[in-house]
Amino acid sequence: MRIAMIGTGYVGLVSGACFADFGHQVTCVDRDADKIAALRRGEIPIFEPGLDALVATNVKAGRLSFTTDLAGPVADADAVFIAVGTPSRRGDGHADLSYVYAAAREISLALKGFTVVITKSTVPVGTGDEIERVIREVNPSADVVVASNPEFLREGAAIRDFKFPDRVVVGTSDERARKVLGDIYRPLSLNQAPLMFTARRTAELIKYAANAFLATKITFINEIADLSEKVGADIQEVARGIGLDNRIGTKFLHAGPGYGGSCFPKDTRALVKIAEDHDTQLRIVESVVTVNDNRKRAMARKVVNALGGNLRGKTIAVLGLAFKPDTDDMREAPSIPLITGLLDMGAKVRAFDPESMKEARRELPDIDYCDNAYACAEGADALVIVTEWVQFRALDLLRLKTIMKQPVVIDLRNVYRSEDMQVLGFVYDSVGRGKT
Repeated sequence: MRIAMIGTGYVGLVSGACFADFGHQVTCVDRDADKIAALRRGEIPIFEPGLDALVATNVKAGRLSFTTDLAGPVADADAVFIAVGTPSRRGDGHADLSYVYAAAREISLALKGFTVVITKSTVPVGTGDEIERVIREVNPSADVVVASNPEFLREGAAIRDFKFPDRVVVGTSDERARKVLGDIYRPLSLNQAPLMFTARRTAELIKYAANAFLATKITFINEIADLSEKVGADIQEVARGIGLDNRIGTKFLHAGPGYGGSCFPKDTRALVKIAEDHDTQLRIVESVVTVNDNRKRAMARKVVNALGGNLRGKTIAVLGLAFKPDTDDMREAPSIPLITGLLDMGAKVRAFDPESMKEARRELPDIDYCDNAYACAEGADALVIVTEWVQFRALDLLRLKTIMKQPVVIDLRNVYRSEDMQVLGFVYDSVGRGKT
């Protein structure tokens, strides 16, 4: 199949490379000439394990290419995927669909022959209807079907998620579109991935509902973690105890500083706005958004309390800046409100992250960046683990204790065992397990 992928962000680039690896002919299109030039040189603009090799292999095989010219690839395509950004609209939380509709207009001018236009971007319910209206308005003679195919990729594990998905959701009632998308995803049949066909609006809502539910699990376990600290329980054992119930499951029951990233924050806010537009209240999701926002800001208080209530003139070492390990994504990362709070209270902050420091400098220009974890910790009054990179799971704790000004560790990801830290003489605080 001939595929045009509009947008070379996280979703577009991963999806395009994986489709090419399935054997399809894929052209990725982006308006950013510098990004396209970099991709042609083999430079990947995001950190995703295995993506550089996957792109290189398929470019070399002639199945994957990059261009700023939309017209040619769209005219030749059997399927055109829209994979542009839908960030939260500034000021009101609605999804900003301006990039989606701009892409739809440009695509409509280039269509030739029967083409399926598929929305891969996360969009509010009814967006497919509007895309279809835009295309019909600009090009009334176009032989086109608009479908929805939401992505369910986890940053850091996106290639595996694409090739071994829990499900592939396709929103269309058109038999021709079903056949095209069935052919595109046919290589997954060897992995017995369920291809779920549904109505377009249903597919659009499935994406938001899935992300809101997962965000709710994270927020729920974080509130239980706060209660665990008060009553002297261990949140990790609580999470295991409830997660072993197969109706609940263990995933997304890890207490921490709150969810972040490119999906959960904007999608939960957008879902609330979709409900408001249809005169419906989603009180649980509204609470999830509020609790998560408050939690990220509250994490700075853990550091303050560990240092006796005063950060003025203290040096805080922060390990991990990206919202999760195996990515360089700083969008809505818990590290941002945490570090901002520490700076507001008079602390000096040093930080290290294996991949995201280039991105972090744009968000957090007023801190010092270090080359490794030990340079970050040297002379610090406290060390805070914010992102659970594997490099931070096996730190030389005796070395840390020697080089730090004070042996104070605030572990927001529960990487270490409280009893081990106590034996080594650390003042140690974690999430939902109390202090030692």
